[in-house]
Amino acid sequence: MTNEKKAKAAGRVIAKAWADEDFKVRLLADPAAVLAAEGVDVPAGIRLSVVENTEASYTLVLPARPTDLSDEELDGASGGWCWYCELSL
Repeated sequence: MTNEKKAKAAGRVIAKAWADEDFKVRLLADPAAVLAAEGVDVPAGIRLSVVENTEASYTLVLPARPTDLSDEELDGASGGWCWYCELSL
């Protein structure tokens, strides 16, 4: 699945969780099964967690460091706008 398709699938799941409380409860409890039922492939051996941000709790995900970039390339990629940077943490 391409990154664009992954982003679209994630957007559909998020929108459904916002609109359907029962779906959200199931997604939080068993994300792999719910995503599979939604047609999202979760590779075997992947541990998947879903957490909900609230006004009082925010989760920052630290992605794994890319192995194919030099330190100089990583420095160049670290700039730019990000949506979570706009939050008052």
